[in-house]
Parts: sequence; structure tokens; C-alpha cells
Amino acid sequence: MKTSEIFEKRLQRHHDELRWLYMELYENDSMFAELCGQMYEYYLARSQKMKALDQKREKNPAWFRGKDMLGMMLYIDNFAGTIQGLQKKLPYLESCNVNYIHLMPFLDSPEGRSDGGYAVADFRKVRPDLGSMDDLAKLSEECHERGISLCMDFVMNHTSEEHEWARRARQGEGEYMSRYFFYDTYDIPAQYEETVPQVFPTTAPGNFTWLPEIGHYVMTSFYPYQWDLNYRNPRVFNEMMYNFLYLANQGMDIIRIDAVPYIWKELGTQCRNLKQVHTIVRMMRMIGEIVCPGVVLLGEVVMEPEKVVPYFGTVEKPECHMLYNVTTMATTWNCVATRDVRLLKKQMDIVNGLPKEYTFLNYLRCHDDIGWGLDFGTLKTWGMDEVAHKKYLNDYFTGNYPDSVSRGELYNDDPRLGDARFCGTTASMCGVESAGFEQDEKKMQDAIRMDIMLHAYMLTQSGIPMLYSGDEVGQVNDYTYKQEPGKAADSRYIHRGRFNWELAEACDDVKTVSGQIFRALGQLETLRKKEKVFDADADCQVLDAGDDALLCLMRCKGKERMIGLFNFHDMERQAVLAQEGVLKDMLSGKVQDVRAVTLPGHGFVWLKMQ
Repeated sequence: MKTSEIFEKRLQRHHDELRWLYMELYENDSMFAELCGQMYEYYLARSQKMKALDQKREKNPAWFRGKDMLGMMLYIDNFAGTIQGLQKKLPYLESCNVNYIHLMPFLDSPEGRSDGGYAVADFRKVRPDLGSMDDLAKLSEECHERGISLCMDFVMNHTSEEHEWARRARQGEGEYMSRYFFYDTYDIPAQYEETVPQVFPTTAPGNFTWLPEIGHYVMTSFYPYQWDLNYRNPRVFNEMMYNFLYLANQGMDIIRIDAVPYIWKELGTQCRNLKQVHTIVRMMRMIGEIVCPGVVLLGEVVMEPEKVVPYFGTVEKPECHMLYNVTTMATTWNCVATRDVRLLKKQMDIVNGLPKEYTFLNYLRCHDDIGWGLDFGTLKTWGMDEVAHKKYLNDYFTGNYPDSVSRGELYNDDPRLGDARFCGTTASMCGVESAGFEQDEKKMQDAIRMDIMLHAYMLTQSGIPMLYSGDEVGQVNDYTYKQEPGKAADSRYIHRGRFNWELAEACDDVKTVSGQIFRALGQLETLRKKEKVFDADADCQVLDAGDDALLCLMRCKGKERMIGLFNFHDMERQAVLAQEGVLKDMLSGKVQDVRAVTLPGHGFVWLKMQ
């Protein structure tokens, strides 16, 4: 089939719905025609290798859901200095069993006013200190040769104040002012403030910033240097879709849509999760399926399940391919602090009850803080007050609670509301840092056991597991950020430190902390790739283990069954399972009586039904 025929076939499959949705938002035929014309140009510009990969993935649309998929998120500069440096480190990532690399923001952004790279000044330029777009294309080509997929962040909600559009808007050019939300009086911004929540009430209060040099307010939901884009303007939508396709053509396999619930603003609402957002994401999905169908959309929706799930769309009209399993992540750490898995069991029952086509990305840590977005309605019925419980969690994970082994720092602490978020690496949260400081070998072994148990639990969940760079070798908090003026005020940099290559060099030595964690994760990852019970279409359910400190997950595929048991208590516990038969430890090969499984503090076991 000719190149043009392939494009036309894909376009015709989506044309009527795409036009209907576009006209519903914009009622602009000429802009829609321009969009279709540009889509064809970006399709023609796509390399033959990427087109071939697109066609391969079209035949296997669930390619990204395989049980062998294992991700890792990393900052290029912290991990390897530059994109070329990262390319040289691909063998190390392969030794970690990683075949999905999430490159944290690397596009050009102003130093010191970028929110970690989420204030983009140029969507078609790599940060000069990291390399070039040519370097990125070469990296993606080698990754594809090695069977590795690349992911990047696409910041749709806003641009940097240094973006060309923002600079021209600041000069008073009406065409570019219309791409943002500008007001010469505070009347309308005041109406927005009545209904729109603040994202960062302590570090960036309000949703508007006053620009004295032009006498206007501009909407800035996140930070004053991040100007919200006005998607009511079809020019904004078209141009951002062209940026999306340009980046896809550099070899990106997964595009993470940042802050997706925020991208449509409407007076009198919370400006969150509006129906127009779903229209935009649906159009983006179709545009991708027409031009670059091998590219997957990952939605960043940091909200409770009932608000997250709609971003999958429907089977007939899908939106995002993948979403973050945010609430489960936060609830996991709540279980660590409370030694009580009841809330986690309820959360996992909800997730396991969703259609298997819904693919979640599971993780213990990410680049951001941990917000305590828990089900406080349920916790209240168990006698836990929201404000007091959040304080307990933050005291526990900062090491300010008796016997807590965790170490970390608060982010956006608001003493007035008794609220804050938390920052720290997985290893530091598990006690590796405090045990090392105290030189207490017993505490260190407990910390290592908890770290491995939590990763085993993550790998047992349905979906795609995502490691945070450094977790595979037990890297602890990095406090040197306090000495850098541009970072000192942001405690999230405590877990964004430079990768410690000395730990990686010691990962073959099982006498070291890094070696013990690295080897254990490697064994689990290898098993996960091999066993059918970890297939994406396997059934997963929570079982009662007779103890609120024990989480029991059962996975079934055909006649094969496995049980994962995880002890969230620091003391030994015994599971009581309403199962019959003989179980075999998947790691040691030992036979285990299903009726009496004893786990050490923070221990776990993967058992296969014989």
C-alpha cells in the first residue's frame, strides 16, 4: 500500500468524529482543514523505520501492556550528564531489565524558573546543556534497536513566560495575548478565584499574576512563570498538536500529557476535569492514530479513582492508553506508617474491578512529592481524623515520630491548614538512610527487606511497573540541593539527586546494600517476565489473610495461580488463608503449606499453586 493510501485510510477511519468534535469546540472549517493538511505533512516527515514500527504496533495494539514491560524514570543530567551520555548507559539500563525509559523534562526552559523543566520555552529545542534534537533522534533509534521505548513529558497546560508566544504577548501583540488569559482589571480573575482551587497555596498562591510592565493579569495556575494556554483559541490547539507530532517524530514512543485535567478553563467552575478536556484528549488520541499509531498517550491525572478512570475514555472512543495509579501509591505509604492494609485492600478491589483494557502505571515513588490524597471518608469511619492523620503521616515519614525509621522532608507545608506533602527516596522512606547513619546492621536488614517487599508488591499489581532511578540500588536522599540557590526552596530535589554510580558499580556484590536490592529486584523482574500469571489479561484479586497487616493478592491465568503475601508490619505475622493445596515458593522452590504461612517483619513471599 502506498504511503498516501495508508494515511488516507487512517484519516477516513477517524475523519467524521474528529471533525465533529473539532467543530463542536471551534466551529472553524479553515482551521480544521489546516490541521488535516499539517497532519499529512508530519506523517510524510516520519522516518521509514518509525512508520514500519507503527504498522507493527497497529497489528498488536496492546504491545505496551506485556508482562516484560518495566519502566524507569530518570533525569538525563543527573543520570548521565547528556543525551549522548545516556546513550552510553543503555547497557546498564538493560541490566536492570528496563525496556521503557521515561526521560524527565528535557526541553529548553529558563534556568531557575522552570519548575523542574515544566515551564517550556521552546517545544522544539532540547536544553543546550543536555544536547540537541539530533542527539535525541539518535538515542531513540538505538533504543528501538535494543527494544527499548522512550517516554517524554508534553506540557500542554502552559508555557514558560520566556516562550516566543509569551514574549510577543508581553509586547502587546493581540494575536499572542489571545493564546493566554489576559485581563486589564481584576474583575474576571476575582470571579475565577471564587471557584478555582489553588495548586500551590503556600509557594504560589492564587491563579493569576500581575504584569506591571503591560498592566495586565495573566492566568498562572501553577507558578507565576507558567502561563496557562487558552484552548478556546483553535490556533493554540492546532499549534500544540503540531508540537506533539514533531516530538513523536523524534522517536518518542510514549507521550506523557502533563496536568491534563487543567487544560480547559471556564468561568464559574473549578477549571478541572471539564468535558472539553475529554474532547481535546480524544482528538489527540485520534490524531496520533492517524499520523503515528505506534505512540501511546500516558495521562497525568493526580486525583481520586472516580476522576481518573474517565480519562481512559470508552472501548469505542478511547482517550489515554495509560494512567497513573496515584491513589494506590499514596495508600501504600499510608499502610507502611499505620501497619494496616484495610484501605489498600479497598483501593485495590476498585482497581481490580475495572476492565482489563484499562492500563495503569504502578510506582512507589516519582519525581514529585507524595500528596496524602487518601479516602478520608473511609478512614473517618475507622476513627481517623483527616488533619490529625495527615500530621501523623508527615511526622512518621520525616522521622519525627517515635521509632520511625523513615527520613525525608515536607513540601508545601501549610501550618494554618495542618497540611503538607512529603518528599524522600524509597530507600530513605524504608530506613536505609537512618540505619546507615546509625551503623545498625539489624535495622539495615529490616530496611532492605521492606524495600524489596514493596517492590515485589508493586510488581504483583496489574499494569506496568515503574522504577525511579536510584531505587534499584537503594539510593538515599540527597541534601546537597540546599546549597544550590535555584533549588534550595524546593524540597522535591531531595529525591532528584545525581545518580550514584558507585552504588551501581557495587550491584554485583551481595554484601552491599545496593547489591542485595539489585539482585532481589532482578530475580523478581525475571520471574515476572516468565510466568503467565503476570499477563495483562490475568485475573487479580485481593484475598483475606486473617490479619490487617497482611496484604494477599492472587493472580490467575487459566489453570495457573499464584499468591503474593506482603507483611506491612515490622513484626512477624502469620497468614490464615481460606485456600487448599500445596504452594511452592517461586523464588526458593521450597514447598509451603497454604494453611500456615509465616512472614518476618516487612517480609513477602510469591507462592505458586501446585
